[in-house]
Amino acid sequence: MVGALVGVAAFQILTSQAYMPTYAKVFAQIVAGAFIASTIEKRDILHFQHIMKPTCIVVSGMLILNILMGIIIHYTGHLDLLTSFFCAVPGGMADTPIIAADVGANGGQVAVLQFARMVFGIGIMPSLILKFSRQKQKATISSAIAIEEEILEKHNSSMAMQTSHKNNTNFAITVIVAMLSGILGRILGVPVGALLFSLLGVILFNFFFNRAYLPIWVKRVAQVLSGAYIGSSFGIQDIYALKKLILPMILLLAGYGIACFVIGHLLHKTCHMDLKEAYLCATPAGASDIALIASDLGVQSTDLAALQIIRMLTAVTVFPLIILFLIHHIY
Repeated sequence: MVGALVGVAAFQILTSQAYMPTYAKVFAQIVAGAFIASTIEKRDILHFQHIMKPTCIVVSGMLILNILMGIIIHYTGHLDLLTSFFCAVPGGMADTPIIAADVGANGGQVAVLQFARMVFGIGIMPSLILKFSRQKQKATISSAIAIEEEILEKHNSSMAMQTSHKNNTNFAITVIVAMLSGILGRILGVPVGALLFSLLGVILFNFFFNRAYLPIWVKRVAQVLSGAYIGSSFGIQDIYALKKLILPMILLLAGYGIACFVIGHLLHKTCHMDLKEAYLCATPAGASDIALIASDLGVQSTDLAALQIIRMLTAVTVFPLIILFLIHHIY
């Protein structure tokens, strides 16, 4: 996505000839929603009911942070308020900018700060978590081997289950469900309707039939389209404006770092979570990235994966609606 964004933005700045039709953006949203949904299995949904308390803490904490940081970015970076709120959404790097562009925010500026958040979440936060978790235990060789064996066993089981779904029939049905659901959301005029309805449609399909499947190359195509769409709206004035993002970027990363430890400590105290697990639950990175980081830190938890999935889902579906409500009815 970043490569497509930079390439098309450069082409647009040099020639002013870049153009991406609206249906490319809609298709990218539909695929993004479908791909997220295809990774959520029935057992994940059933497990959500067992983690309601930590879910409320994580989601409400992230929402408060999103609003506060949006206001701070607005005043420190002189960005419009809508763009500022979306810059602070704890969603996906590939999903949030295209959603922002769809509702009228500056997708390029959102992409820059979302990229910084992603790098911070997977590149810096794990080291900080190790430093502040107060659990600097040196794992023995035997415990490390046990952890690796457990990870390998779970991975093999998951891969065996996924392989049975990987066929052209399930791929075709998933695409049809996603397209029909996404188009319905677009027709109804629901904010972010293409992504939201596609996500809900495929989740329901997978819940009842357990057959949702999209190959990774489909997601890559959607990411390229998203990057190209956002890049095509770039102008030379946007390049000059990037320097305005330096201070907001520093403040945003500091805010997410502080929030990670505050929310994590709250989870540790109120939900009796292991401290490293609690911090990881509040880390602003992708769900799949956190799962890999957690295994490296010796944390094995189904609650962690479920909480990260819920955080991602609410960030790309509920948070945009709340932001639009705040913009239109309060600000």
